[in-house]
Amino acid sequence: MTDNHRQIERDAALWLARRDAGGWADRQQTALDAWLGENAAHRVAFLRLEAVWQESARLKTFAAGDMGGYISARGEWARSPYFAPLDTHSNARRGRRATLRKQRRWPIFAGIAASLLVAAAIAGGFIWHGYTRVDSAAWKTAMGARKIVHLPDGSTATLGSETDLHMAFSRRERDLELTRGEAFFDVAHDAARPFVVHANGYRVIAVGTRFDVRHDAGRLRVVVTRGLVRLQSASDPAKPPAMLPAGSIATVADGGDVAISQVTADEASEALSWRSGFVVFHRTPLAEAVREFNRYNTRQIVIADSSLDALRVGGNFKLDNRDAFVRLMQAVFPVEAQQRGRDIVLTRKSQAHTAH
Repeated sequence: MTDNHRQIERDAALWLARRDAGGWADRQQTALDAWLGENAAHRVAFLRLEAVWQESARLKTFAAGDMGGYISARGEWARSPYFAPLDTHSNARRGRRATLRKQRRWPIFAGIAASLLVAAAIAGGFIWHGYTRVDSAAWKTAMGARKIVHLPDGSTATLGSETDLHMAFSRRERDLELTRGEAFFDVAHDAARPFVVHANGYRVIAVGTRFDVRHDAGRLRVVVTRGLVRLQSASDPAKPPAMLPAGSIATVADGGDVAISQVTADEASEALSWRSGFVVFHRTPLAEAVREFNRYNTRQIVIADSSLDALRVGGNFKLDNRDAFVRLMQAVFPVEAQQRGRDIVLTRKSQAHTAH
């Protein structure tokens, strides 16, 4: 806070103290209105301290000298014995000095009140900052990489290949945005702070569970392995959410409806075997299997003949062993592989080659 701001805080506190001390006249209100009208910073400081003045019962009680829970009324600070000067002389002498005491009492009271208000405002500012503080961070992985991230709430996120994840955690919210890629979340239970992953126009909401979110090529896939997850459209809040218990796999294409399938625990785990560097196929279309390998390898597989797309593939493969996958395709299917630059191009074998 700059010196100018500190002075404005002190001036605002003095105006509040004067108003509370009693004897507030129209001319004083006019002067206050003029001061408030001079600068927006004056109004902000005054309103801020006025809120502290009105809401902080502990501050008022302390200033009135009563720690028993009593909240003093307006003007009572000035009448408190803690602000009255000590005087053991006669009533006559007190009468002669009444005006002088009143004049002396006001600056002492105003100074203490102003100091207390400024201190309370500063402390309140630190408390409010702590309450509204947002822990933000972002992580990114390269192609073929995997990374485990420890989140500040005790949750973990395992990031797959070419993944961008952004975090914004506060005391009330646990928000993450998956702009691309895939992440598996092991969520620490916190009923007061839902765990929300934003991806592809949807919100994946949990309290304490385990689930995986994949966002690539305009598609969204959510796999739940433990607990319950709510899948809610962010663009259409009126659309009923999909509730996903453990064993659910939900997929959404751009602008499409949510498709949900129920699988066994083993099948759900197989869908997430990328965390161990493997991929498992069960009668998976060749085009889909190739896309999976291409997510983890800089040297891409290209299907040059669309008639090969629907071939069904099965097996357990290492994601970084693309060559073994291609050799198997050539051995099992009428597929021919050719090296073209950095890519491997798959074509259908000619009839003559097949007969041979």
